[in-house]
Amino acid sequence: MGMLESGLRRAKRRLQDGWMSRKLDPIARQVQERRLTYLPTAKLLSLTNQIDRLNRDGVAGDFYEFGIALGGSSIIMASKMDANRTEERRYHGFDVFGTIPPPSAQDENDSHDRYAVIAAGKSQGIGGDDYYGYVDDLYGRVVRSFEDFGLSVDGDRISLHKGLFEDTLSLPPDARIALAHIDCDWYEPVKFCLERIADHMAEQGVIVVDDFNDYQGCRKATCAFLENDPRFLLEAERPHALLIRRAETGR
Repeated sequence: MGMLESGLRRAKRRLQDGWMSRKLDPIARQVQERRLTYLPTAKLLSLTNQIDRLNRDGVAGDFYEFGIALGGSSIIMASKMDANRTEERRYHGFDVFGTIPPPSAQDENDSHDRYAVIAAGKSQGIGGDDYYGYVDDLYGRVVRSFEDFGLSVDGDRISLHKGLFEDTLSLPPDARIALAHIDCDWYEPVKFCLERIADHMAEQGVIVVDDFNDYQGCRKATCAFLENDPRFLLEAERPHALLIRRAETGR
């Protein structure tokens, strides 16, 4: 009975995923078909909806992403960042472009168990592909994927920053961020990213925390951040967390 119920749940998820896939825009569908993203359809749809909202409402600022993997969500963000806008945005992506660093003592067993699989070389890729963390010259592969979509990683409109976040993230005082996609799994990098970008988020800008429901350390870091910074509202918890920068009051 248990196996039957499990099979029915998987079948239901596949049907739901297929239905949601039809709602994705063409770029997101192409990214998904080329197996360039680990994000499930629900997360892709939520991410693209947020980009459309920011463009529609004229929320100023650049797009930042922490944790790129194969570059699928990066390509979506960069492709859609200027839709229906006269002011140009810029995209900044940050990643070690290799095997991710290990979790810390602040993370729970789920993170350490997952990292043990990665470190042992046993992690699975998408649809039978190699796991991205084992790919030689991952940076070059991501750049070529951008080019396949007509996007140039020119260091101006589109920039990829290779290395640890604490070594590569440098924000000028006037930096303004409309969208930040944080997809870095563990407690410490999530905490670092949230705290470093908070002052630079535009009003009504959004921070998307990908692993809020997947790893306890990520959730713990996000909840602590929200408790300490009342400027942000947790608008949604699923399929990932959406943190909206509240509008200033008293004007």
